[in-house]
Amino acid sequence: MVIKTYVVQAFFIPSGSMENTLEINDRVLVNKLVYDVRDIHRGDIVVFNGDGSWDPGTVPVDTNFVVKFAQGFASMFGFGHPGDILIKRVVGLPGDHVACCDAQGRVTVNGVPLSEKSYLYPGDVPSEIRFNIVVPPGRLWVMGDHREISDDSRDHQQDPGGGTVPESAVVGRAFVIIWPPGRWRILPIPDTFQQPKLNASAAASGAQPAQGAGNAAGLLSARLEPSSPALPLTLGFAAAVPVTWLQRRARLRIARRRAGRGGSGK
Repeated sequence: MVIKTYVVQAFFIPSGSMENTLEINDRVLVNKLVYDVRDIHRGDIVVFNGDGSWDPGTVPVDTNFVVKFAQGFASMFGFGHPGDILIKRVVGLPGDHVACCDAQGRVTVNGVPLSEKSYLYPGDVPSEIRFNIVVPPGRLWVMGDHREISDDSRDHQQDPGGGTVPESAVVGRAFVIIWPPGRWRILPIPDTFQQPKLNASAAASGAQPAQGAGNAAGLLSARLEPSSPALPLTLGFAAAVPVTWLQRRARLRIARRRAGRGGSGK
């Protein structure tokens, strides 16, 4: 419970809004400590609570150690409201001017076009919905990798924050796919978000924010569910089997060598 509450938690991916980066039925590990030691970065895949921004409810606030422990304890027995938990990629940070699209149909951040081919779903365009916004302080602009079906910041521009979500709602960063075994991989920040020019101020872009519109019918928010408690046990068992087998082989080899030495001395 302590690890799940403060350090790392597994989540199940129920929809295709983050394909092909995350596929349906993938299990990801979410680092809950990372943003205590560094800021949120563009390109991070974050798990967050949509209450009060995209969905009805109260915007989550940072809680202290004791409150988090109490909430974690209650959740083990099915009490409490975990919120509408979603997963998306961070495209814009507080103060960023995020817009779509430039003459080549690309999303731009602070006037710098993003090259999204490495993670965008094959065949998708960066966005069919137009938007032009300066991200308010303390908030994030987030988008799914499968843009054609993803319900993300673009589709909530009429909601509080103009489609952005508060940083306080972020649960943590998804950093690795752990299940199924054939899908195991680290989730790095794409190179396009490492461009130094992205750190230019939103004011330098010279564009005025505007509201866009789009049809949200049939879009997927990739609402998450905590992975089954059996998953860590299953992973531990899967790792223990080959380790135990290797240990057994090593013991048998040592036993044979000792027996051979004893026989040669008779």
